[in-house]
Amino acid sequence: MSDHATNAATEIFLAHRNLLFTVAYEMLGSAADAEDVLQETWLRWVKADLEQVRDQRAYLVRITTRQALNRLRVLKRRKESYVGPWLPEPLLTTPDVAEDVELAESVSMALMLVLETLSPTERAVFVLREVFDFGYDEIAAAVGKSPAAVRQIAHRARQHVEARRPRETVSSDQTQAALESFRHAFETGDLQSMLDVLAPDVVLVSDGGGVKQAALRPITGADKVVRLFSGNVRKAAGTLTGEPTVINGNPALLVLLNGELDGVLAIRLEDARITGLYYVRNPEKLTHIAAETSLTLR
Repeated sequence: MSDHATNAATEIFLAHRNLLFTVAYEMLGSAADAEDVLQETWLRWVKADLEQVRDQRAYLVRITTRQALNRLRVLKRRKESYVGPWLPEPLLTTPDVAEDVELAESVSMALMLVLETLSPTERAVFVLREVFDFGYDEIAAAVGKSPAAVRQIAHRARQHVEARRPRETVSSDQTQAALESFRHAFETGDLQSMLDVLAPDVVLVSDGGGVKQAALRPITGADKVVRLFSGNVRKAAGTLTGEPTVINGNPALLVLLNGELDGVLAIRLEDARITGLYYVRNPEKLTHIAAETSLTLR
């Protein structure tokens, strides 16, 4: 490929990079694996004859989707041997993502966990159709199915997700207020305030990956969650604090122990109370966050 063609291919790829990364991340739940998929997409893209490509965006998404589907099979084996609950790798997102309500909801921890229950093809179809509004013909070319089959898959995946996603749309301000109340409660040890902001059937999912201490099963019930947090605060060798940030398009906390990054805490909110807590402590899933925030990982 000539230098001119390479420069043209590079400009086109960079123009669509954010879209391609988001597609790969929503399919994989891992920023590191999404970056690998983008590298594989680039290697295939620079070999393409651009004069024969009629729709560059669709062509790039097709390559990305196929590479992500291949990687999903590897991830499935990895998750089967994972120690404790698996949570998506937290993604530090910009304010403009949080302002796009539909995009923020699509990358939220809560919805990403719902997407984990879909088959790889269902997940790809749901992401391309429901999040990015691709046509059935374009999706069919990306996943190697007929448009009619894709319609059926999209309908089935949509029903599955709708049955499990939060019942109401919650504003960023509501989430931020609940998160601030929870942060104040665990920093001050005010257990009653923590109970007040938690739903009675709240579920805590913590991901240590067998490297950091975390509950090996989800913890259900406000009383149990409060006891776990209060116990962890008492055992902490130092001062635990929460630094507000935006993770996966929604308000979240960087949990710091003596100023070093211990984990990332995201929440799910319904009826103004916290129904889900997602705490990622696995250092392998925090390297991007630490690098982007200049924090030291514990």
